[in-house]
Amino acid sequence: MILIKNGRVVCPVSHLDEIRDVLIDGNRIIHVAESIEADSLRNVKVIDATGMVVSPGLFDGHVHFRDPGFTEKEDIATGARAAAKGGITTVICMANTKPPVDNIETLHYVQKKGEMTGIHVLSAANISKGMRGKELVDMESLSNEGAAVFTDDGLPIMDEKLLYKAMERARELDIPISLHEEDPAFVYQAGVNKGIISDKLNYGGAQSVAEDVMVARDCALALHTGASVCIQHISSGNSVEIIRGFKKLGADIHAEATPHHFTLKEDYVLFKGTNARMNPPLRTEKDRIKIIGGLQDGTIDMIATDHAPHTKEEKERSMDKAPSGVIGLETSLALGIKSLVEPGYITLMQLIECMSTNPARFYRLVPGSIAEDSYADIVIFGEHDSWTAGDYVSKSENSPFTGWELPGKIYYTICNGKIVYEA
Repeated sequence: MILIKNGRVVCPVSHLDEIRDVLIDGNRIIHVAESIEADSLRNVKVIDATGMVVSPGLFDGHVHFRDPGFTEKEDIATGARAAAKGGITTVICMANTKPPVDNIETLHYVQKKGEMTGIHVLSAANISKGMRGKELVDMESLSNEGAAVFTDDGLPIMDEKLLYKAMERARELDIPISLHEEDPAFVYQAGVNKGIISDKLNYGGAQSVAEDVMVARDCALALHTGASVCIQHISSGNSVEIIRGFKKLGADIHAEATPHHFTLKEDYVLFKGTNARMNPPLRTEKDRIKIIGGLQDGTIDMIATDHAPHTKEEKERSMDKAPSGVIGLETSLALGIKSLVEPGYITLMQLIECMSTNPARFYRLVPGSIAEDSYADIVIFGEHDSWTAGDYVSKSENSPFTGWELPGKIYYTICNGKIVYEA
C-alpha cells in the first residue's frame, strides 16, 4: 500500500482541486478522503505530499524512442525512464523506426519491450508502407494488434487520395490519424523559420505556409470523411486559425502543441544553434502567442513533447547537416507551468487536461483520475518548487532548455501502483 498524505489533488476527471489523502492498494486507488489514518494500515508507505500537487499521470502522445534501429540515440527502456522522471505514465511511440512500424512483427517488438519498462508504452503504426506515401498498410490488422494511432510522422502524406482513403478506413475502425504537416515545396532548408533569423544565418529556412497549406487540406479531408485527426506540433498561428474554423464546421480535428513552440521563438536558434533546430521550426512571437490562444480556447487540446533524441555528435554538425529535433520528456510539465500557468494564460487544471485527460480520450483510452477504483497512475510535484534542467536520464541531451531554472519539481511518479520515479 501507498498512502499519499495532505496533497493538493488536481484532477480534471473528478473535478477535484482540494487537499486530500489518497490510498493505493495494488494497482488501484481504493480511497480518497480528507483524512486517512495510517495507523490501522499494514505494510503501508506514507508519502507526505504537504505543499505538493497530486495529479493523474501525464500522457505524451508523441515521442520518439528510436527503437528499433537508432538505439544509440534512445531506446525504449531509457525513453521510459525519461518519461517517468517527467511525470509521464503513458507514451505513444512514433512509427518512423528502422524498420518502420508498418507490420505486426515490429509493432509487437515495441509493445513487448514497452511492457518491461514500468510505464505504459503504446505504439503508433504507419499510414503507408515503408513511409513512402504510396500504399496503405493493413490498417485493420495493425489496429486489431493494438496500434494506438496511424501516422507517418516525420513525413507528410502528399497523396490526397491515399490520405482520404486512410481517413475513411480509420473512421470505420474508430482509430485516430495523426499528421505531420510540412509541404516540402516550401521547405528550402529545414529546422529554421524562413524570415529575419534565417536571413541572418544565410540559411534557406522553412516557410510557415508549408504548414498552413497542409493543415487546411487535411482539415477539409477530415471534415468530409468524419475521421478523428490530430494535427501534430502546431507552429504556425495561421494554422491555429484554420483548425479553429474547421472545428466550428464540425470536423473531428484535434491538435497538439509542444512546450518548445509555446515557450520559444525563432531567434533562440541564434543562442542554442542546432539544439533549437526542429521540424516544424520555432516561429515568430506572433505565432507563439496564437498557439497559446489556441490552448486557452481549446482549439489546441493536447500538449505533446515530440521528444526527438539525437547524439551529441550529430547535433555538433553544421546547421544544414544536423538532424532536427529536441528532447522534452523531462521538462514538459515544468515548461507548461512556466510558460502557461504562471503568466495566467491557463490554470493548472487546464494544463493537466492538456497533458493527461484530453490525449487519453483522443486515443480511445480511459483518462487517469484521482478517484476510487481508478488505476494508480499519479504524478506528485511541487508547482512552485524550482529545479535546474539538465542531468537527463535520456540517452541524449539535445535540449534548448538545459541550465534553465524551472518550476514544477517532480518528486514521485507512480504507475500501476508502483513508484517508478522518486526524486
